[in-house]
Amino acid sequence: MVAHALAEAVAYPAVGASLDVERISHAFDIDGNALPVLEDVSFSVKPGEFIALLGPSGCGKSTLLRLVAGLGAPRSGVLREDGDPVTGPFPSRVVVFQDPTLFPWRTVWNNVALGLEAQGILESQRQRVDAALDLVGLSQFRNAYPHLLSGGMAQRVALARALVNDPKILILDEPLGKLDSLTRITMQAEIVALWQRKGFTTLLVTHDVEEALFLANRVIVFSNRPARIKADIAVDRPYPRHRGDPKLAELRRNILGLLGLDATW
Repeated sequence: MVAHALAEAVAYPAVGASLDVERISHAFDIDGNALPVLEDVSFSVKPGEFIALLGPSGCGKSTLLRLVAGLGAPRSGVLREDGDPVTGPFPSRVVVFQDPTLFPWRTVWNNVALGLEAQGILESQRQRVDAALDLVGLSQFRNAYPHLLSGGMAQRVALARALVNDPKILILDEPLGKLDSLTRITMQAEIVALWQRKGFTTLLVTHDVEEALFLANRVIVFSNRPARIKADIAVDRPYPRHRGDPKLAELRRNILGLLGLDATW
């Protein structure tokens, strides 16, 4: 269904943006004390790259994504999109979270339309909602309400809601973390297909090493909190990728070693 949708959907004008993360440090204020979560983090992303961020739970990966999205300002350092400083949220940077957070009183179509509605351009751009639903294979469910959807379908709606805004940078914060294993594998393939078709720059936070290697061009491995970059690993394998690929297995062992988990594999 999704493959057919990818072939037939109306094309968007979206083009990936470059991203520069320059010496970012950040901390939270807790009871008057500073809790460091990021320390001197720097990396650059080319337009259209797919970057996966891996690291221990709570190390600061999701915090970094929120800063990239403009949902907060770092204590120090600067973030740049296409050379311009990130100073706040902007439609070119869209986040998909682990929880789809759909409004239960709105249909699938109306949930996807939220971004265009907020910008005041829905009436002139309604075809973009239809095109986004085509892309994720949910045209037949446009009038359904969220309680009728499976977990995978709800996450597709969240993806469509992001894609309708023509993002230059798609920010994925563990979007498949709550799905069962079979649905997760299917959704991984669908995300790759959407990324290849649209060409947006993608940042993914995941705790799944295999998922990172299946999806990304590069995997950036972080330390424990406060997060520092331990390794920036190129995944130079063609798509579609196969989970039995010996090169991916070797990279997986190397990354698990960086995370201190190699002894269990």
